Amino acid sequence: MELRGRLALLAVTVAAAPLALGACTSDRKEAGPAGRATPELAVTPAEGTRDVPISGEIGTVVKHGRVTAVRITDDKGATVDAEPREDGSGWVPSKTLQPKRTYTAEVTATGDSGKTVTRKTTFTTQPKSSKQAITSTMYFAGNRTYGTAMPVTVAFDPPIPKEARTDVQRRLFVKTDPPQPGTWSWVGDGSQVYYRAPDFWRPGTTINVRAALEGLPIGKERVGDADRRATSKIGRQVELEIDNASKQMSVIQDGKLLKKLPVSLGKPSTPTSSGKMVIMEKHDFTTFDTTGSADPYVVDVEDAQRLTWGGEFIHGAPWSEGDQGYTNVSHGCTNLSAANADWLMGITQVGDLVTVKGTEVKLDEGNGWTAWNVSWDEFAKGSALPVPPGLKPTPTQAPDPGAVAGGSPEPAPSASGG
Repeated sequence: MELRGRLALLAVTVAAAPLALGACTSDRKEAGPAGRATPELAVTPAEGTRDVPISGEIGTVVKHGRVTAVRITDDKGATVDAEPREDGSGWVPSKTLQPKRTYTAEVTATGDSGKTVTRKTTFTTQPKSSKQAITSTMYFAGNRTYGTAMPVTVAFDPPIPKEARTDVQRRLFVKTDPPQPGTWSWVGDGSQVYYRAPDFWRPGTTINVRAALEGLPIGKERVGDADRRATSKIGRQVELEIDNASKQMSVIQDGKLLKKLPVSLGKPSTPTSSGKMVIMEKHDFTTFDTTGSADPYVVDVEDAQRLTWGGEFIHGAPWSEGDQGYTNVSHGCTNLSAANADWLMGITQVGDLVTVKGTEVKLDEGNGWTAWNVSWDEFAKGSALPVPPGLKPTPTQAPDPGAVAGGSPEPAPSASGG
């Protein structure tokens, strides 16, 4: 039985022009001392623009200077908080604008000469949209502690068509502290988009995510459904390496082998996938129900950790303990003894990397959070926006021994396994 959660999230940390409608409100160039020209400033939406989407933002283009002040107010005089884009090309309201409201933006730019230019524009947002919203899900919750391989994932139903991905990606924002820039990459059918850096997150990193999609026009017939935010931290470095040849799982923490555990993987008719995947959920107790499949069964399991949407888990399987370390007998899952599965639950975090090698089939793109199953160069090709040329892999740094592990998984419906 396949679990299909779908979500939507939007963010961008690469240079991007803001969404804006209409022509620019701009200044006239004024003469200044040689080499110290008066700044030129253009602002969008243009003065008097109507039917601006509620996802609208203030676009700015500056020559011979930089934006030094932005003040946005609504038609009742209340201040609207906004955040600048990293490249300075626009200011994005911290909350989605309200429908059928009038807003005024006053932008000031300061030139090298010290002279300033201020431009004001007033615009009106469109009525509440009657278009159907694309359902989005963000697989990054707030106030959690995740593993170092945790990709920020947004899922969409229906998938985002190629021609709309640039606009969606412009509205996905990720900030990390300490800074560790990355990029977004789309799964081929547009059902998911992942964000990661060239290398694993450093333990102790704080990640702030915003998917500002509410009211965003997506194609001609749909709009984004919600504006979501989440802030969480990265815990200790843990990874699992599972080798079909030896039928052993190596549990590695902070670069050191903690323990090797015997496993039983998928039998030839239902093989386990080989590839790099990420722990998606953790359940002390769940039920696998494959009613309606070619090999139906219903079984209760303990200490289950999801790896794929297709139903591959690591879990306790006392019924196969005699086969673990010797023979593959599962329906695609990684079987552990009850004691080993319980011990492992205390070590792992959602977002930890799991590498399986030597099985009969390869992991399919998008079957789980497959952001690490390709090289960085291949991953970056999936971005709908240009990736900065300087964004290259860096040497892996030693984990912070003081980082805190833990975290709670997202609740999820019962799923298949074996």
